[in-house]
Amino acid sequence: MNSFESDLKRAVISVPFIAGVIIETIILFTSGFDSDLFKVSVPVAATLPYSTAWLLDYQSGFVKEYVPRCGINSYIISKILACGISGGLLETLACYIFSVFIENSGIKLNLIFSSGMLWAVVSATLAAWSKSRYIAYGGSFVIYYILVIFHDRYFESLYSIYPYEWINPEHVWVFDEQGIVILMSAITIFFALLYYCLLYTSDAADDLT
Repeated sequence: MNSFESDLKRAVISVPFIAGVIIETIILFTSGFDSDLFKVSVPVAATLPYSTAWLLDYQSGFVKEYVPRCGINSYIISKILACGISGGLLETLACYIFSVFIENSGIKLNLIFSSGMLWAVVSATLAAWSKSRYIAYGGSFVIYYILVIFHDRYFESLYSIYPYEWINPEHVWVFDEQGIVILMSAITIFFALLYYCLLYTSDAADDLT
């Protein structure tokens, strides 16, 4: 089994992933897809499965044993891919379960997956930057909520920065839904590259080479 398969298995077949799916499903059935509670839960639940995986490996010393076996590039890329995919799958699975029971739920699973992936990767990047699980888990929510506040109070016409719009669009986008996916994918790639660079420039770099 290669490093990516191993990381993805650790991310998806895990208590945090299952717990996140259950929490999001409960929120959806009790509050609904259009509720603010569900919308603000996305950047929190998506970070649960694997956003702090590298940090835990580093703090436990496991990274020193694992990296020589798979190589530094494979290790970092596998971590960030497994993090993003597991975050997207968590949100998608919860929304799919909800949509099975609720007709005309209006859920667009491609947007949900992209949003979950984005916030999971943002959280992983914050973990690599701060080396703090608290900042990792809370940082994505803070950034998400700041964007909501900026839109609602100051830039209401600038819907492209509105995280709520990214999962449940109410405006016409260039390329329709795919335009939103492109935007979130671009931001995700930016943070993934930042994550990659942070591991090379941090004081943990000696443990990764």
